[in-house]
Amino acid sequence: MTRIALCQIPVSPDPSANLTRVREALAAAEGADLAIFPEATLTRYGKRITDLAEPLDGPFVTGMAEAARRHGVAVIAGVFEPGRGLVHNTAVALDSSGELRAAYRKIHLFDSFGAKESELVAPGAEPVVVELAGLRVGLVTCYDVRFPELTRALVDRGAELFAVIAAWGSGPLKEDHWVTLVRARALENTMWTAAVGQAPNPAESSDGFGVGRSMLVDPMGVVRADLGTSAGVQVVELDPEAAARVRATLPCLEHRVLGVNRS
Repeated sequence: MTRIALCQIPVSPDPSANLTRVREALAAAEGADLAIFPEATLTRYGKRITDLAEPLDGPFVTGMAEAARRHGVAVIAGVFEPGRGLVHNTAVALDSSGELRAAYRKIHLFDSFGAKESELVAPGAEPVVVELAGLRVGLVTCYDVRFPELTRALVDRGAELFAVIAAWGSGPLKEDHWVTLVRARALENTMWTAAVGQAPNPAESSDGFGVGRSMLVDPMGVVRADLGTSAGVQVVELDPEAAARVRATLPCLEHRVLGVNRS
């Protein structure tokens, strides 16, 4: 069994406050093999991200690495990384020794529902699968979850778990979209899926980011854990062999007809 800590924290504009929350969450995640934090754990979304973005050897990622090493747990978390004028919305993957194992730059930018992420963020180009805690983990960031072709690409690269990190926006039906999309990506790929969003932060509620609802979903699309809307850390267990048992009954990945929609 693999133990995963769903770390549903509120995110502040202040990176130092957020690093403190990361350290506190890791201390609360005793016994976990992998701790997953939200998108934009470095700092809350807004124009400030271009000023507060840090290189991956900067103080925020270095501080997370030190905490990962102290607690002996691998970590996935969202940061902003400087680019050429714009920044990258980057998911970093640290192993339990604090070593940076991968960095995924978000491919699909949230230019929807009146938002324009592309004004501040440059898109990435490559799907990323990284080995952490004995699993091959496919990295997915927020709006990416609306694009099933990305998770299929991760499956084809050998993913055994999807880690979906988000700063999901609130609004009519948005929470329902989140739950439906996370479950759909798990079910259609018969894949364990750990999805972690920001907890609502009442001090910053005017921007609408953070609905909570962090979840562990099994390969049949069943929600095994749901943190609701309150901040918290929950350690959950998954059986990596369960996917093989499900796929013996539901071999939909084998039944794919590639190029079926091409003329």
